[in-house]
Amino acid sequence: MKLLRLKSEPRFYYILIGEEIFDFAVTVPGDLRLTMPLDANEFLPIICQMRKRGNLLERHQKRLEKIGPEELRPFRRPFPPEDLDLPVHPTSFRDFYAFEAHVRNARRNRGLDMIPEWYEAPAFYFSNTACMLPHGAAVPKPVETEELDFELEVAAVIGMAGCNIPVEEADNYIAGFTILNDWSARDIQRREMKVGLGPAKSKDFATSLGPYLVTPDELEPRALPESGRGRRYDLTMKAFVNGQQISHGNLKEMHWTFAELIAHASRNTTLLPGDLIGSGTVGTGSLVEFPSGTYPWLRPGDVVRLEVDLLGTLENQVV
Repeated sequence: MKLLRLKSEPRFYYILIGEEIFDFAVTVPGDLRLTMPLDANEFLPIICQMRKRGNLLERHQKRLEKIGPEELRPFRRPFPPEDLDLPVHPTSFRDFYAFEAHVRNARRNRGLDMIPEWYEAPAFYFSNTACMLPHGAAVPKPVETEELDFELEVAAVIGMAGCNIPVEEADNYIAGFTILNDWSARDIQRREMKVGLGPAKSKDFATSLGPYLVTPDELEPRALPESGRGRRYDLTMKAFVNGQQISHGNLKEMHWTFAELIAHASRNTTLLPGDLIGSGTVGTGSLVEFPSGTYPWLRPGDVVRLEVDLLGTLENQVV
């Protein structure tokens, strides 16, 4: 199912069905019924619990679709896209580097070969949870950059606390997926990376997230055969700038699976409900991957639209 939050009522979760939204809290059956609004730390474990109990999420949505309109009238409303909030306010944000094509493309443009260490363990950096922006929000361009870029990614949202999570169990810790745009100032990033401590001010000014939290059962029709390394999904990913398509890739092209990212992230530490695990940029999913001059860097007024099959569309304008 597709879950969303509204700016006008940020503590409620809603289910999107067609062009209407339904208050999740008042429609959960039986002993899982929710009697008050919930934040992510309370809500996301319930999503995982429902998945464990015979895919209650799917049964719950089918039940919703069958309930008579009069019974549901108090709990339904038209979908208000202008009121969309972040699908989750992350407790932490680890952004990985899981697509080989992106790493190769970006390094090639800097005259660098692929590094063998990249294949030894998933690499990530921590970013800023205070700079998260929802679908439709304006993205302020840092005044000190002349090379503003987007990054087309998918993120998994952790639904249960866990430490030293095995790869074979890690997919069960995912409450849902969403689209992520890791906005980047490339000129600042080049200076920072020379120091050897990872990106900081080149990344911490904006990250877009949304529009929905899509539970894993919604993606099952696109799941690929199990390989023992965690689930993969066949989801086309595209990015557009001012209507011009720049990027085309697929989530199945991740070298490291989300299960492997989660297992690595949880080693010797605890992941919490609401933690965000970014996939990193899909191949061709950023301007920096193309030869110099292929596309201009982003400027105020530019509109960046990211599309991922089954996850929706995330759009923001640079200001």
